[in-house]
Amino acid sequence: MTRLAFDPHVPLVLIAILALAALGLTAYALYAGARGAWARGLAFAILLFALAGPMLVHENHVPLPDVVAVVMDRSQSMGIGDRLPQSEKALAQIRKELAGQPDLIVRQAEITTTTSGENNGTEAFAALNAALADVPPARIAGAILITDGEVHDAPPPEQMGLKAPLHVVIAGQRGERDRKLSIVNAARFAIVGQAAQMVVRVDDFGGDESGAVADVSLSVDGHALGSRSIPIGKDTSIAVPVTHEGENIVELAAAAGPAELTLQNNRAVVTVSGVRDRLRVLLISGQPHAGERVWRNLLKADPSVDLVHFTILRPPEKQDGTPIDELSLIAFPTRELFSDKLSSFDLVIFDRYGEQGILPMIYFENIAQYVEQGGALLLSSGPEFAGPTSTYRTPLAGVLPAQPTGEIVTQGFKPQVTTLGQAHPVTRDLPQSNGDNVAASWGRWFRLIGAVPVSGQTVMSGPGGKPLLVLDNVKKGRVAELLSDQAWLWARGFEGGGPQAELLRRLAHWLMKEPELEAESLSATVTEGEIVVTRRSMAQSAAPVTLTMPSGKTMTLTMEKAGPGIWRAATKVSELGLYRISDGTLSTVTAAGPLNPKEVADMRATEEILKPDAQAHGGGVHWLADGIPGVRRVVPGQSASGSDWIGLRRNGAYRVTSLTQQPLLPAWAALLLIVGSLLLAWRMEGR
Repeated sequence: MTRLAFDPHVPLVLIAILALAALGLTAYALYAGARGAWARGLAFAILLFALAGPMLVHENHVPLPDVVAVVMDRSQSMGIGDRLPQSEKALAQIRKELAGQPDLIVRQAEITTTTSGENNGTEAFAALNAALADVPPARIAGAILITDGEVHDAPPPEQMGLKAPLHVVIAGQRGERDRKLSIVNAARFAIVGQAAQMVVRVDDFGGDESGAVADVSLSVDGHALGSRSIPIGKDTSIAVPVTHEGENIVELAAAAGPAELTLQNNRAVVTVSGVRDRLRVLLISGQPHAGERVWRNLLKADPSVDLVHFTILRPPEKQDGTPIDELSLIAFPTRELFSDKLSSFDLVIFDRYGEQGILPMIYFENIAQYVEQGGALLLSSGPEFAGPTSTYRTPLAGVLPAQPTGEIVTQGFKPQVTTLGQAHPVTRDLPQSNGDNVAASWGRWFRLIGAVPVSGQTVMSGPGGKPLLVLDNVKKGRVAELLSDQAWLWARGFEGGGPQAELLRRLAHWLMKEPELEAESLSATVTEGEIVVTRRSMAQSAAPVTLTMPSGKTMTLTMEKAGPGIWRAATKVSELGLYRISDGTLSTVTAAGPLNPKEVADMRATEEILKPDAQAHGGGVHWLADGIPGVRRVVPGQSASGSDWIGLRRNGAYRVTSLTQQPLLPAWAALLLIVGSLLLAWRMEGR
C-alpha cells in the first residue's frame, strides 16, 4: 500500500503564516490586474509544497483475523426441558460454520450458576466482556449469545461496551408458563413457643392470576404442619410455630400450577432461630448438703433461667394450730406445683430428695406422666437413693434409667467419660475432657451411689466402671440421672475442679431436646460451593445418604467418620434451591444460594431482556425452535442480521510489517520549478 505523507522542514505554524501571506499577495496582484500574478502564485505554492516535505510511504501489510465471542449459557435455568440439548446442537453447528472462516478467531465462554451467597443471577455480559477484554475494538467481528434469555446483567443499549453486532440465540419455547413461590420477608428470630411471621407470594407467570389461589404446604424440621391457601399474585402473611431453641428449618412448597415449566421454584426454605424467653426450672431439694447452694447459685447466675427452688423439711402430717403469720417457714404449695402448673416447667430437678411421705404418691405419678408427655427430669442422687427412702420406690421408677443396688462407694475417684460418652453430645469434648487418659485433669469426687442401668446410655462412670451419669429417652420426654452428690467439688475448684457449669448447661439443653445436642441427628449446610452433610449417631456406623437436588436428580453420599459419634460427607453443589437429604431414617433439608435467587425468579425463555441490546448494535434475536441460524460475513455498514442468518463484520484489520519512504519533490526539482515559475512571471511582465 502506497500513500502520501508529509515531513515538514519548518514548523507548521510558519508554513501556515507563509501560506496566508502568499495567498494575500497573489489575490491582491490578481485584483490589481498585474501581469504574471498567477505565475508568482504558482511559485509560492511550489515553495510551500516543498517546505511541507511531501513523500511517498510504501507499507507492507499482514491481515489480522477478526475475533468473534460465542457465549454458552449453562446456568440452572438451561437445564429445563430440552433447552440444553437444543443449545448444544446449535453450538456445534455454529462452531462448524465459524471454523470454515479462515480469517476468524473464535473465543468461547460459558455461564454457570454460582452457589455462593451473592445473588447475581446469570451474568452473560460479564462472561462476554471477559472473553473480549484483550481484543482491540477494530478486530471484533461480533458476539453470539446462546441462552434462554434469562440474563440478569444486561446493560442499557447506550451503555453497552460492545461496538459490533450482537446476536442472541434463544433456547426454549415461546409462551411458556410457570408457577413460582417466593419468600418476600421472613423473621430470623422468634421466641420459643410463639409464632414467627413471614410473608410469601405465589405467582403464575404467563397465566391468569385473577381470583386464583394456591395450596402451600408447611413443614418445620421435616414435620408436616398442614397447608395454607395463598392468593395468587399477592403478598400473604403466614405464622410458623417455633417449637425449640436453635435453628428451626421451615420448608414451604406450593402445589403444581395448571401449567408448570419446572417445580424447582415451587419450594423455598428458611431457618428461624428459636430463642427462649425464660427457662423455667423447678429445683426441689431434700436433705441439706454442701452442694445444695452450688446448684442454686449456678441456676440463679443464668439470667435466662427463671428458678423456683424449694427445700422440703416438714412432712404434711406435722401440722399444728400455729397461725400462718407466726410460722417461720411458708407452707409448700405442693398441689399448685405438682398438679396445676407442673407442665409449665421446662425442667424439674430433684437434688438429694428422699421420699419420707412428704409428697403424696399421686404427685410422683404426675411427674412420671409429665416426663412421658415430653417433660425433662434431672435426678441428682445422694445416699438417700440407696436406702428405703429412695425415689426409686415411687412411681418415678418407671422413668428412671438406673436402679440402685444399695451400695455406696466412698473412695476418691476421677469421673470418666465412657466410650458411649465420647460420642454423646452431652459429654463429647467437655473442657479438659480426659477420655481414656488416666492422668485426668479433673478433680476427684468421693461418693458414688451404686446402681445398675436398666435403660438409657451411661455416658460417665466412676470406679470399677460403675455408672455415674445415665441418660435416657422416655417416650416423648427425657431423664438424666447423676449418681453422686459431689459435683459441687468441681464448682469450688477442688484439685483443679471440672466442667460442672458446662456439663449442667449441656444436660439442660439435651433434656429440652435442643437440636445441637441431639445424639441422633442429620443436618446439612452449604459453605463455599459445597454441601456438607453431618450425621450424629451412637451407632458404630452411618448408612449412606441420598441427596436430592432442586432439579430432582439424586446422588448417594458415603458417610465417613469424622470423630466419635460424627460422620460427614461433602460434595459440590451446582444448582440453586432446595436440597433434600435422607438416610432412610432421618431426613433434613437445606438451601443453596440466597433466599430468593434471581436465577429461579422467572425461568421462562424470553427475548424481551436482550432484544433491545441486539437491535441497537445491528444484531438480531433467533429462536432455536425456528431452526439454527446460518453464519455470514458482512462488510461495515451492511445489514448484519436476517430472518435465518446472523452476520459477523469483516473489519479488514491489518498489521504493518515494513515501511519505506521516498521524497515526492526533491530539493533540486523544487528549485527548478520555483525558478521556472519566476522566469515565466518575469517574461509575462515584460510583454
